[in-house]
Amino acid sequence: MSQISPVQVQKYLSGIDYPCNRDGLVAAAENNGADAEVLHALEALPDRTFDGPSAVSQAIF
Repeated sequence: MSQISPVQVQKYLSGIDYPCNRDGLVAAAENNGADAEVLHALEALPDRTFDGPSAVSQAIF
C-alpha cells in the first residue's frame, strides 16, 4: 500500500465548499474519482466539521 500525500488528498477535494463535515468530504472525493487509499483516509477522519483544507490535512497527517 502506498502512502498518500496532502497534495493528493486536496486534489480530490477541489471545488468543495467549506465548512464541510466528514461525509461531505468523502462524497466530494468519490465524485472527483479518489482512489481507495484517499477514501479510506477521509472515512477515518473524526465526525466533525472541517473549516478548510488545512484542517483536513492536519486531521489526516
